[in-house]
Amino acid sequence: MGSLRALVAFAAACLAAAVGTSSASAQQPYYKGKRLTVLINFAAGGPADIESRVLAKHLVKHIDGAPNLVIQNMDGAGGLIGAQYLGEVAAKDGTVIGAFTGAAWIYASDPARWRVDFRKYEFVARSPSTTIHFVRTDVAPGIKTPDDLIKAQGLIGGGLSADTSKDLRMRLGLDMLGVPYQYVTGYRSSPPARLALQRGEIHMFAETPPSYRSVVVPQLITTGVAIPVWYDEISDPPVPSRQLEGLTIPSFPQLYKKVNGGAMPSGEYWEAYRTLYEMNNALLRLVALPPGAPRAAIDALRRAVERLEHDKEFAAESKKTLEYVPEYVTAPDLTEQVAKAMVVAPQMRDYINAYTRNIPKK
Repeated sequence: MGSLRALVAFAAACLAAAVGTSSASAQQPYYKGKRLTVLINFAAGGPADIESRVLAKHLVKHIDGAPNLVIQNMDGAGGLIGAQYLGEVAAKDGTVIGAFTGAAWIYASDPARWRVDFRKYEFVARSPSTTIHFVRTDVAPGIKTPDDLIKAQGLIGGGLSADTSKDLRMRLGLDMLGVPYQYVTGYRSSPPARLALQRGEIHMFAETPPSYRSVVVPQLITTGVAIPVWYDEISDPPVPSRQLEGLTIPSFPQLYKKVNGGAMPSGEYWEAYRTLYEMNNALLRLVALPPGAPRAAIDALRRAVERLEHDKEFAAESKKTLEYVPEYVTAPDLTEQVAKAMVVAPQMRDYINAYTRNIPKK
């Protein structure tokens, strides 16, 4: 009888240990002992890369389980290659996340070329932004103020890819202003395009506020090589933005009104510009997991984004590196919000795609 009691006690102890181990395993953070790869869809050194690296460095601190961090750049095709790789090739277990720039319009312009539907990715965060356009001051007959742009002769605009929202907004803006121009594209990232502008190979380019403030201003604006001519916006008066604090640059409607007797832009070019702006402004930066990622991974990353808002070290480094603190928005239904925002009316999509193919040569 005594041996039976001992056997029962031993079995109970083993069961308790097993239950305890199972419970501890269930409570263990999903990312504990894992490595997190952040995939950036533009080359190293550009604005997308700089901002994404600051984000990744501080975001990982707030992920329960403290995973190790690896940064991987996968550029090409205006950001398309890296964005598609996440859905088609990357691990689906939450250990690879995308920090994407400009991918929303690339998808919306031609959803059929995506083997994995971008709207079915799991979106963890989004960050709104704008774009600042700047021009060399030695463009004939001389560009001293933004409204001098309408007198420009022989202007050459440069870009990353003909179908990127940034390039399209530059072209649409010039067309609405009636400025004749050539367009040169194919620069893999902002640094080589910026170098081409410094050499005079192109005269006009556009960048987001982080690289504009940290690189363009000291290298090109304060030295007198270039001046800003407009930033992308559709409202007048413009919506206040922390990214533009301290900068004196007209919005596109402000510039257009100044050179057109106070009239707001209108017509097909303006509707195309509005469509691109509304998508790009809300979804310029996207943090995403591939479709089918584990719920535990999604929840852990969204919690980390929420904590980032209160991170003083993130704010301090952002101010030092980018000269403002980016806003990353998350929500339980963010995937649904982003998917809805990436839908464009077929007629407008066709119009912009036709415009994209009609590249001015001279």
